[in-house]
Amino acid sequence: MGEQDVKSNLEGQELRRFMKRLLVEVSVLEKMLAEGWIESGITRIGAEQELFLVDRSRRPAMLGMEFLETLGDPHYTTELGRFNVEFNLDPLVFGDDCLSRLERDIDEHLVRGRATAQQLGIDIVMAGILPTLTLSDLTVDAIAPMERYYALNEAMCKLRGGAFEFRFHGTDELIVKHDNVMLEACNTSFQVHFQVSRDDFTHFYNIAQFLSGPVLAAAVNSPLLFGQRLWQETRIGLFQQAVDTRKSSHQVQERLARVSFGTDWVQGSVTDILKEDIARFRVILGIEIDDDPWADFAAGKPPSLKALRLHNGTVYRWNRPCYGIGGGKAHLRIENRYIPAGPTPADEVANAAFWFGLMKYYTDEFDDITSVFRFDDAKSNFLSAAREGLNARLVWLDGTDTSSPELILLRLLPEARQGLARAGIVQADIDRYLGIIEARVASGRTGARWALESFSKMKAAGGRGDRRTALVQAMIRNQQTGAPVHEWPLAEIGDAGDKFDVHRRVSSLMTTDVFTVNRNEVIDLVACMMDWKHIRHVPVEDDDENLVGLVSYRTLIRMLSKDLPGGSDRAIPVHEVMSEPITIDPDTPIIDAIHLMRERKISCLPVARNGKLVGIVTDHDFLDLAAELFEEKIAAQRAAGGGVAAKPGSEGHA
Repeated sequence: MGEQDVKSNLEGQELRRFMKRLLVEVSVLEKMLAEGWIESGITRIGAEQELFLVDRSRRPAMLGMEFLETLGDPHYTTELGRFNVEFNLDPLVFGDDCLSRLERDIDEHLVRGRATAQQLGIDIVMAGILPTLTLSDLTVDAIAPMERYYALNEAMCKLRGGAFEFRFHGTDELIVKHDNVMLEACNTSFQVHFQVSRDDFTHFYNIAQFLSGPVLAAAVNSPLLFGQRLWQETRIGLFQQAVDTRKSSHQVQERLARVSFGTDWVQGSVTDILKEDIARFRVILGIEIDDDPWADFAAGKPPSLKALRLHNGTVYRWNRPCYGIGGGKAHLRIENRYIPAGPTPADEVANAAFWFGLMKYYTDEFDDITSVFRFDDAKSNFLSAAREGLNARLVWLDGTDTSSPELILLRLLPEARQGLARAGIVQADIDRYLGIIEARVASGRTGARWALESFSKMKAAGGRGDRRTALVQAMIRNQQTGAPVHEWPLAEIGDAGDKFDVHRRVSSLMTTDVFTVNRNEVIDLVACMMDWKHIRHVPVEDDDENLVGLVSYRTLIRMLSKDLPGGSDRAIPVHEVMSEPITIDPDTPIIDAIHLMRERKISCLPVARNGKLVGIVTDHDFLDLAAELFEEKIAAQRAAGGGVAAKPGSEGHA
């Protein structure tokens, strides 16, 4: 996806030309494999670090292009969203102190990135999913202004044939419809690369699939999306649905999503995976290519295989095969795409070390993992780990399921230690990084668990908006210490910053658990709801769940004071009583909402986006905020020794 001059929605001769080139390049790669062109005898590792940019209120900062221009570092590059960037790490030979060198490289890039971010008044966050993201951040305007991203969005939307639908069930439930591909930009990862030889590729790839479940269970870091508690690694389900181009009419067919774990073990070579992806998935992006791969081959020069690499970049296997050229030699890599970004570089390198060690151990110990383990169990393990993290029960080689912590602590960590030792990794690095995994798993404190425990602990002290802000601020602070996540203190509501910041938005204050009625319901139901739930306002929706009205307690009082047609026995529908709602967007500054309520002399504002209710704020919410401000002022005066004037008749001063 690094090419700039890409085109979407190829048709006719243009499409046929690109497809023909794609098929030619598959043939060229097969010839290269047959004649030993793929580098062997050396294993290298590498990684890509994806990041979020956030402003001072810890919301997404749409300054990715300005950040890259100011930084001027070729290691850094764009990502799909304006609030995302990534940097690519130089490959390292797998052995000796490569793991600690990898962490140092990440730290050095982060130091430069943070310094640039500070110049722009923003910060960098390592998070699988940024807790403060909202749907309003995911517009077409938020796409990074690069032709390939616009082309990708256009192609995906055309194939989908309608809105992208997203359904998630976890502790909370989330149902979203969205009109562009930007849900993909909610995800950031730490993509790890492992170079393999031609003869070893199939064996290593199947082992990578086999190991995915337990490695992911130990690494989960993305439990929240739009303030909802979903999977321990929500990225897995979100990414699959975010770029799912299957139309609803095809759901009954056995069609594979463009993001997938695969359908079975690989039995042939790397080209069998590439051929399957060409056969299964339509070309969505093309590029003008003027080189001749056969001419390069004849000249002894590794062909670029641009068409093949471009198409492969639009099929998102969680373990993706990659072709590349380095030092004038062609090579193959397995790209691990499921490890999330964060919580710290030490955590990320520990996750990678765990995977590298297990890859080395199991490829040494088993000639053919497919003969002793079922693919369906590997896939089930992966999905269970994504949903449950360390709470998942995983099937292993003896056919019985066991708890993730027991499997990791008693079996996999000792095996990973052996694997790293066989690869010549220095003992200090083995102890450091696998020690982080051991402590994380033994304590149960993954990044996901830290976020959820913090979110729950803060519930009594603040709304979802404040808690999400506090999480991001605590992430930034803890990431800069370098301490792994199992050592982090839980986030505090005070991390959200000044509650009375003039830039705070309604989303940080609104109530999202709102009781509503349909416009055709009987008005008596509204009266009962107000009595049962001690509420004074009930929003009204139509059959398509569009916000169409509001019934207030005052409205009911006025209704009862009138001699309505039909008397008290008439079943009055809500739509005869409701008033037209005055709404605001969740990104409205709180001060603007207060001014609007005072100007219109109303006590409630439904919060809506695209005609759909997302929350509600009332005068009581602002009264509570004012009370907190008053209490803080008193506390500050007392702390300064100024005291507070006593009431008349009281003795002395407070």
